[in-house]
Amino acid sequence: MHISTKCSVAVHCLVFIYEYGNVKKVTSELLSLSTGSNPVTIRNILSSLKKAGVISIKSGTGGAALTAPLQEITLYRICKAIEPDFMKKLIGIHAMPSPFCPVGKNIHKVLDCSYQKIQDDLCNSLQAITMENIIADYHRNTQDG
Repeated sequence: MHISTKCSVAVHCLVFIYEYGNVKKVTSELLSLSTGSNPVTIRNILSSLKKAGVISIKSGTGGAALTAPLQEITLYRICKAIEPDFMKKLIGIHAMPSPFCPVGKNIHKVLDCSYQKIQDDLCNSLQAITMENIIADYHRNTQDG
């Protein structure tokens, strides 16, 4: 019932790639050191971002690079790339309410309406936040100290 920390690691990687990709070869090992995550986890995240058309990965001397404009890389796109069914996992409904109870036999239908609104609102919010916003926040926060 949450957005995985893999999504924040993915954002971390994208900020790193944006900031340092033109200066040094950005590898899974380097990103592992920066994020504190296992290199295998980083490789899986990079692979998912590559499949989503967000980055390219060049073996050998290339490293990772952004392939989409910052304003087209939304938090929704990142989360969907990392965990395709994250919205379904976000809010769960208990599986076995009593079919003999008036509340139990109707609770799924009752909650579906409210939970769908929450998912729609979250989806809209995640689509409104881009890597352009995140990079701007990064620069603002690194200037402060």
